[in-house]
Amino acid sequence: MELKRILIGGRFVTGNGLLRVTSPFTGDTVAEVGVAGESQIDEALTAGVAATEELRDLDPNELSRGLAKVSLEISGRIDDFAETIALESGKPLIYARIEAERAVATFGFAASEAKRFSEFEIPIDTSQAGDGRHAAASYHPKGLIFGITPFNFPLNLVAHKVAPALASRNSIIIKPSEKTPLSALMLGEAFLKSGLPESAFQVVPMELENIDEVLADSRVSMISFTGSDRVGWGIKRKHHKKPVALELGGNAPVIVDETSDLDTAATAIVGGAFAYSGQVCISVQRIIAHKEIEPLLTRKIKNLAESLQKGDPLDADTRISVMISKHAAEIAIESISEAVEDGAELVCGGKLEGSFVEPTLIRNPKQESTVVSEEIFAPVATIEPFEDFDEAIRMANSSRFGLQAGVFSKDEGRIRQASISLQYGGVVINDVPTFRIDNMPYGGIKDSGCGREGVRFAMEEMSDLKLVVTR
Repeated sequence: MELKRILIGGRFVTGNGLLRVTSPFTGDTVAEVGVAGESQIDEALTAGVAATEELRDLDPNELSRGLAKVSLEISGRIDDFAETIALESGKPLIYARIEAERAVATFGFAASEAKRFSEFEIPIDTSQAGDGRHAAASYHPKGLIFGITPFNFPLNLVAHKVAPALASRNSIIIKPSEKTPLSALMLGEAFLKSGLPESAFQVVPMELENIDEVLADSRVSMISFTGSDRVGWGIKRKHHKKPVALELGGNAPVIVDETSDLDTAATAIVGGAFAYSGQVCISVQRIIAHKEIEPLLTRKIKNLAESLQKGDPLDADTRISVMISKHAAEIAIESISEAVEDGAELVCGGKLEGSFVEPTLIRNPKQESTVVSEEIFAPVATIEPFEDFDEAIRMANSSRFGLQAGVFSKDEGRIRQASISLQYGGVVINDVPTFRIDNMPYGGIKDSGCGREGVRFAMEEMSDLKLVVTR
């Protein structure tokens, strides 16, 4: 049994406790990971604060080179990272490799941004009061950031906190998901070869009771959380005096009108709804289709969903595998059953086999059904008809979430209307809301969070803006 040590103060050390990491597919223990005790957590906090001073003194080019080295290290071990992601999370290897490649890009974007994240002038010459004065603003790091990451992207969601934190000269401690800590520890190995201050990035698994103490610790200058809306907003309420960035859930809609290419839409929707068993916060959950094309689109989605190859996540041909746990799978099945009992039509799927949930499409569920109103985080999508585009917009906006939405249409007027009227942090035209490139601004409104990720935008969240006016 492999024992994985934790990263504190630039060294891999044995934790005071142990955490078993199991394969969601086989149930076998794949590694034991150390869990930090209170004294080790205190050591990490002290080391993180000290690292912020070292980061402040780095030349921008040196900082950029260090981040580029991390990107290169991940790239050189891409197969190892992909296999680890698949093993600990149950993510099919094809998608695990994409995640690893995205982490390469995330650090690459950070390397570029680190060189140009600097002072900029503020034009004040249009005001008479500005005569004879010069104004400039500059970004200053907040300090030590505490990041909490979920199981579903165990490498790239860690990268989305670590890379911008370092690029904006903040140190960061990551508390990875207890289900998937191995990828974060591998990233720590890559980081230690970067030449950057060794304590600037630490990976510290810890018990639940220790997390709140860290969140409240005065040495932590900012909190960055990705996970459920219930936990995220609870953190913000309790620690409201600190900057808190929240990337939370959604139940992403996609609108398909009668001008769309249905084959293109159906293919994209099936990928967006069922990849990694729907365990993606921008997974397609609600399909809103024009009444004239809804029956045909339903058939196309059904046929494609039923053709997805299921199996071992480590098999290169697998497209859908198990969910993260049997408990998560059972919750998904309960939501499906609730919708069907309330009169919805089960078009396909709906069966449970161990931790595997068949790709499921539900037609015409009630709006108050869990599959419509909440985030399912499973391979479950609903489809409903609309009569006119205004109605489609209203249906999409009826959610308490507002992360990303997609629209398929060839009508320029409708595209403009959707871009303006959809109440979401991001709107994707002629593709699914699952589309994301890692330097774009990403984040939600309403219950889906606050603040933005995407490297440059996360760097701004992690910085204080200082104005200097010279006379």
